[in-house]
Amino acid sequence: MSPAEEEKSLPLPQRWPRASKFALSACAAAVAELVTFPLDLTKTRLQIQGEAAVRRDGAAAGQAAPYRGMLRTAAGIVQEEGLGKLWQGATPAIYRHIVYSGVRMVAYEHLRDSVLCRAEDKTFPLWKAVVGGMSAGAIGQFFASPTDLVKVQMQMEGKRKLEGKPLRFRGVHHAFLKILSEGGIRGLWAGWVPNVQRAALVNMGDLTTYDTVKHFLLLNTPLVDNSVTHSVSRGLLYKSSMDCLIQTVQGEGFMSLYKGFIPTWMRMAPWSLVFWLTYEQIRRICGVSSF
Repeated sequence: MSPAEEEKSLPLPQRWPRASKFALSACAAAVAELVTFPLDLTKTRLQIQGEAAVRRDGAAAGQAAPYRGMLRTAAGIVQEEGLGKLWQGATPAIYRHIVYSGVRMVAYEHLRDSVLCRAEDKTFPLWKAVVGGMSAGAIGQFFASPTDLVKVQMQMEGKRKLEGKPLRFRGVHHAFLKILSEGGIRGLWAGWVPNVQRAALVNMGDLTTYDTVKHFLLLNTPLVDNSVTHSVSRGLLYKSSMDCLIQTVQGEGFMSLYKGFIPTWMRMAPWSLVFWLTYEQIRRICGVSSF
């Protein structure tokens, strides 16, 4: 058998390992996103309502904005807009995670195995895991920034409808085209700097922790590579991120910086759990080695 024929006979994950891992991580991220998306929408509504009040009525209104809390905000969305609106903007969110999670997972494995060079016994120093996690998160978020922008814009369409304002977008593709026509290519990357900074820190916690804890457990405890181990590891309103910080504090007070903290925190844990469990099982089913 010739080398070309031998290569064609190999399973798809072995012929195109990076493309396969990208697709598998995108599938796992889509599942996790659908399960936890209502919390993301709630977080966005909490974060935006004070800003909207400031723009409408001035700084005093921002100080007195009636923040209803996570549960009351979610209940209000269901009562006022319908249960299905808890998934308003889910499509661009899934698009975002197809790009973001696909790129960050492939980038981290490449950095870990080929650039930073994990040892043959699977040990990987913590400092290398931190560098790899932060780099992979930043790269993934940069590529996903346009979809992140559209996701947030689409989430706010229900709010605009309740306020009697005309809807800006007919759908996800219309939103992409409108942002592109109004701001050009650069408009699709509005706000990418703070998003990349945040993604680097988030993945320092997510990728670094999961990879380090998982392989520590496998090397130093009787645990095997299964679900138990996987669960245990587990518009241009501002000129810049600093301008956003200053305007938010001036208009709504310092504590407004933490609006949406509870739903963000509550969402990250189940999102990561669903993602890693799904990702590891999909890899195993498809014949790809464990992460």
